[in-house]
Amino acid sequence: MNVVVIGAQWGDEGKGKIVDYLAKEAQIIVRYSGGANAGHTIVIGAEQYALHLIPSGILYPDKIVVLGAGMVIDPKALFSELEMLKSRGIDTTGRVFISDRAHIVLPRYIEIDKERDRARKKPIGTTGRGIGITYSMKAERDSIRIADLGWKEKIDELEETDRQFLAEYQDRLQAMAIDLTSFLAGHKNAQILFEGAQGTLLDLDLGTYPYVSSGMSCAAGAAIGGCIGPRNLDKILGVFKAYSTRVGNGPFPSEFDPEGEGELERFVRETGREYGVTTGRPRRCGYLDLVALRYACRTNSIDSLVMTHLDVYDTMEEIKACVAYRIGDRVVEDFPASIEDLNKAEPILRSFPGWKQSLKNARTYQDLPENARHYIEFIERYCETPVGIVSVGYDRSETIIRTSPWTK
Repeated sequence: MNVVVIGAQWGDEGKGKIVDYLAKEAQIIVRYSGGANAGHTIVIGAEQYALHLIPSGILYPDKIVVLGAGMVIDPKALFSELEMLKSRGIDTTGRVFISDRAHIVLPRYIEIDKERDRARKKPIGTTGRGIGITYSMKAERDSIRIADLGWKEKIDELEETDRQFLAEYQDRLQAMAIDLTSFLAGHKNAQILFEGAQGTLLDLDLGTYPYVSSGMSCAAGAAIGGCIGPRNLDKILGVFKAYSTRVGNGPFPSEFDPEGEGELERFVRETGREYGVTTGRPRRCGYLDLVALRYACRTNSIDSLVMTHLDVYDTMEEIKACVAYRIGDRVVEDFPASIEDLNKAEPILRSFPGWKQSLKNARTYQDLPENARHYIEFIERYCETPVGIVSVGYDRSETIIRTSPWTK
């Protein structure tokens, strides 16, 4: 069975924890998009791990993980991450593979990325990891793939500094390379997780362009970046927070107003630990945007939603969510493509009573307070999509499974 896990907001939804949790019942975990610009945090008891390239399932000793064809790989970052895991007692030997169709991030791409964003009149707010430049080079047919490392003619075309950089990693990268399509065809009866990066609203085609990432972070990207036919994907899970966040510039209709809601913003940011795993930047915070979430459900054919960070609201008297936008004299209930419209959009909010108690020990849906269940059930009705998993904390154990994605 093949299950896809995507972000249904602007990234940072808690996908890493969810993939790590679901990986217990999987044999193979394939990450299909992005690069070292992503950051997934996993908490196991007193231990915390920050992963940027390697799929979250690596923390289980018996899982195989694959960096898919849709990813762009920074070799220096990859081997640094593998060394970090080794130093913390995680044996990755013979368990980490790379699609031979994945592209490589070269050091000069990172410098170009930073320079280009600084030169923009309105910077995108890129992480400066060379991701966008690598995808651009890929589209221009000037990039280099893992499969090309043994192609002397191609290597000779590179600049001397690029050749020197690759020479340090070439043998190790080639030893990890696989034909991913063939590999998955040989594991038809396995339970496989496909892990996305960023979120739907940062997807190059579906997101708030140009304030987006450069890869395919939507569900369709799992088929392309995972080297598997789309009809072989059985379920799609969309992960979202009980509120909204985004990093960098770009429209954010439900963002807290720093003038009147600064205290609420600080509370959510500190309680939810809303700082970028990759950059350390404080995340912008706002109300749950149900207009955007429903759009994500529709564009990704999401079968089931996964709600995270519900516990952040444990002490709140009242909770609000955005159910429509006011743009000029119009009430809008569909997510616009126009950045101008999104910048003008004012959130129309609906209030819900809080539950004023800790959710940390809830392990079944019925353990949740009635008001928390009402909040979840309103989201289900609005998005016309069930919420199958609820996370009430950072640890693996703090997870409520209403419907297992591994059941057909």
